[in-house]
Amino acid sequence: MASKQFARLSSNYFWYFGIMGLVVPFLSMFLDARGFNSLEIGEILAVITATKIVAPTLWAQLADKSGKQLTIVKMGAFLSLLSFSFIIWTVNYWPLMFSLALFSLFWTAILPQLEVMTLTSIRKSAKIYARIRLWGSIGFIVAAILSGELIERYSPEAFSYIGIFILAGLFISTLNSQQPRITNASLRNNISIKKKVFNGNFLLFFFAGLMLQMSFGPYYVFFALYLQNLDYSGFLIGIFIAIGVIAEVGIFIFAGLFFKSFSLKTLISVSILLTAVRWYMVGHFPESDIALAMSQLIHALSFGLYHSASIAFIQQHFNANQQSRGQAIYIGGVYGVGGAIGAYIAGVLWLNGEGAMTTFDFAAISALIGGALALMMKNHCEDNSRQID
Repeated sequence: MASKQFARLSSNYFWYFGIMGLVVPFLSMFLDARGFNSLEIGEILAVITATKIVAPTLWAQLADKSGKQLTIVKMGAFLSLLSFSFIIWTVNYWPLMFSLALFSLFWTAILPQLEVMTLTSIRKSAKIYARIRLWGSIGFIVAAILSGELIERYSPEAFSYIGIFILAGLFISTLNSQQPRITNASLRNNISIKKKVFNGNFLLFFFAGLMLQMSFGPYYVFFALYLQNLDYSGFLIGIFIAIGVIAEVGIFIFAGLFFKSFSLKTLISVSILLTAVRWYMVGHFPESDIALAMSQLIHALSFGLYHSASIAFIQQHFNANQQSRGQAIYIGGVYGVGGAIGAYIAGVLWLNGEGAMTTFDFAAISALIGGALALMMKNHCEDNSRQID
């Protein structure tokens, strides 16, 4: 693919996941500093995550019918920037929840369309996709480290201004992007998506991913606050988070080797099962720097390898004119429903830090169940997985 298109797509991923590098580790610290308790924080995170259930599907319907993913990406970037800006002035529970939910509603419109645009541009090459996607991981690392340092140096309120800067970068990046061409033949293929969604193998894949995302609830909501309560510095918290994403970058670089050697079923199931080990380590050995670093290295599998394999599964499972809706169903159901349930349960179990071990045990059990479901998947995608390298 052309170097300019590669740079444009990589830039979109850099800024998109840059905001995750701020929100995932530091939103709970921001809310805690504003005086919210653990249950309220869990509820806010659950509502934000729940927007992923509805929003991606609504946007994807329009994207698949029009074929204009870039227009939706631009709209999502601008409206997410606008709504996120409101948190500077909203300090009470309901207005702040509304502002963050509105931000998430528009922000979640971006990724499914961005994934479709990228896969269309690179002609389904998993190797090139991984190289583009790793810039998202780099954006996450940069944002996590710098945000941790800035928040500690100034105040948790710096969270708002950092987010506005990153989202402005995302919007500017989308203005420089181009809509890839989609063939008319692909758009004319109108086979019902229901048969694809209710396929037994897809349902096993779907619920395995849902359980995995449930297990991420305590990590996304409380991990940074957990380490802060154990007297880790903001900079060190950013380093721990960055370790996970650096490992993830390594997986993206060498993803082609994994796809050549293993089936999608193997990659998905092993990634989820080792995530159960990760959460056990976080819950039972939080004062060990080595244990925390090792648990973060597993993020290469928990997210990086699992995500690459899942995108490949969806790309193979759905037809060309179903890709946006397939991505939306996956993100809305797996990340939306799973993430919302996980965030809410984490808020209930956390008990302002006293239930930390129990909460991460819940995460480990959820991932274990997800891994068991993945092991029940069929291996028929094995041959196709080799075709996309």
